[in-house]
Amino acid sequence: MDSHARPYRSMLYIPGSKVRALEKARGLPADAIIFDLEDAVAPAEKVRARETLAAALGEGGYGPRARIVRINGLDTDWGEEDARAAVAMGAEGILLPKVESAAMLDDLARITGEVPLWAMMETPLGMLHAEEIAAHPRLAGLVMGTNDLAKDLGARFRPDRMPMLGGLSLCLLAARAHGRIIVDGVYNAFKDEHGLRAEAEQGRDMGFDGKTLIHPAQLDVANTVFAPTQEEVDLARRQIAAFEEAQAAGEGVAVVDGRIVENLHVATARETLAKSAVIEALATE
Repeated sequence: MDSHARPYRSMLYIPGSKVRALEKARGLPADAIIFDLEDAVAPAEKVRARETLAAALGEGGYGPRARIVRINGLDTDWGEEDARAAVAMGAEGILLPKVESAAMLDDLARITGEVPLWAMMETPLGMLHAEEIAAHPRLAGLVMGTNDLAKDLGARFRPDRMPMLGGLSLCLLAARAHGRIIVDGVYNAFKDEHGLRAEAEQGRDMGFDGKTLIHPAQLDVANTVFAPTQEEVDLARRQIAAFEEAQAAGEGVAVVDGRIVENLHVATARETLAKSAVIEALATE
């Protein structure tokens, strides 16, 4: 499935070293899985995790879920072999941690060839270079690493995430300027559904395509928040119908629910219907 046609409402991190978690992931309603060889794997387990993940992906069974492998940095002892192994595993995307320049993606692309690349945006320098990173021709999307960003900023946790809004916004601008997918960072308190929903709604309203998740219990919230509601689908249909009727009458705008509907609103409405249709189709696979 084309990376821009499929939804990325939920991207669930799964440790590449955990056989049971890899098995369970085959039945989870995640839009994408990030098979993690980096933070979730201890140094002594890195090589074994690579082998374990290769075996799991070789068995298949992950259905329509996007299969993205997060490798270790190329400046580590494991990064280059991770990258080569990810290609051999048939990964649909390779996620590089702590990307701070387009040159870092160039180095990865020389190893991975045509496989789409994803960039972890998690450092102040990465935020400042977001535009050049998003412009890289092999890049499919950006993934926010808000835990590392908060640490580097020296920021305190706030439910409104005010200390990080500058970095989040820079990455969003860069992603939209270059037509890339962009997915929000994780919410650490996986048992706090109310907090997760509030943060997911904030990310959705800012413009993110979805949210990265650390626990399967978070999937339902992310999938719901980042999907069009039935009210939004109904409104989109009415906007399109009203605009087409107005055009047939020789008028350039329509009015729906007391609001002007122009070309740009119709374009958004069509995107809403297309996204809803893809989500509905995925639910039946």
